[in-house]
Parts: sequence; C-alpha cells; structure tokens
Amino acid sequence: MSEAGIQGGQLQDFTIDQLAGALALSLGAVGTLLLVIWQSKCHCRMNLCYIFTCERRPPSEEEMKGLKEQAKKASRKSDKIIKKEDEILEKEDQLLDLEKQKPKKPIEEIDLDNRV
Repeated sequence: MSEAGIQGGQLQDFTIDQLAGALALSLGAVGTLLLVIWQSKCHCRMNLCYIFTCERRPPSEEEMKGLKEQAKKASRKSDKIIKKEDEILEKEDQLLDLEKQKPKKPIEEIDLDNRV
C-alpha cells in the first residue's frame, strides 16, 4: 500500500477563544452529568480519578419527615420577617407623610452687598 492513500486529515487552525469555548462546553457537560447523578434518588457510588470516593444514599422516610419539618420552620420564619418588614415600611410611609404635611420655613435672604 502506498502512503498517499492512508493519510490522516489535518485539523484546521483554531484560536484560543475557540479552545476555551470547547473546554467550557466539555466541562459543562461533565458537570451536568455529575449533577444529575448526585440529585438522583438512587443509591450510587462515585469515584473521581481514584482520588475521591463518594457514596450517596437517598434519605430515608424519617429523614424526609425531618426535612419537611425544617422547611416548614424556615417558611414560618420567613413569614415573620416579611411581616416585620411590612410594619417598618408602613412606619416609614407615615413618617414621610408627616414630613410632607409640615409647612416649609421660608429661607432668609442675606444681602451680602450691604454689610453694616
């Protein structure tokens, strides 16, 4: 066989921004895959380059109840904060209305040309 028939193709020249885009696209795909695996409800074990090993187990029914209770407590706390903010805003509005109702004092004119 001749070498002319089995030549590999040559890649086109590319710029550094195209390389960065390809790298970002690849890392985003890997990150998305890891996110889907991590958020799944199944039991899984991950090994990252034999450096880091992680085992994920879905929460049990008791843990889920505890998480729901924590979410309810956080919701109640945020409701209290929102009510407090509304009270503060009402007080500010009242103060601004009082400020608008006050008559403005006339500004004294000082004649600097006629000094005594």
